[in-house]
Amino acid sequence: MAIDIGSEIEGKVTGITKFGAFMELPEGKVGLVHISQVSDNYVTDITKHLRVGDVIKVKVLGMTKDGKYDLSIKQVGKTAWQPPRPRRPREEAGRAAPGSFEDKITQFLKQSDEKLQDWKRNLEVKQTGKKKKPLR
Repeated sequence: MAIDIGSEIEGKVTGITKFGAFMELPEGKVGLVHISQVSDNYVTDITKHLRVGDVIKVKVLGMTKDGKYDLSIKQVGKTAWQPPRPRRPREEAGRAAPGSFEDKITQFLKQSDEKLQDWKRNLEVKQTGKKKKPLR
């Protein structure tokens, strides 16, 4: 039985370290389940999840140059690729729907004009020390 990437196989835990668990696979092959691939939840102590001698199902993620396998427990039963969830329309997300290009330009010009008038007023106050009536 060949071990293919993406396949799910059973393996026996042969050793546990701080960073993962070593597994004995069929045909005497060796693999590692990294601590990040043990559970969907954050794992601080791998011994709370696995023990030496446990026989568990793992998914083969890849193969290293020296012939060892990268394995995952948390990806067993999941498809390799899942399409992204559809996004909610902008109205539902609490944002206003975007307007037309002309509306955006009009709004931009209005804001720019207001900022320019504020800047001119501030400049006059700094130069003369007096406030003048607003420009309209």
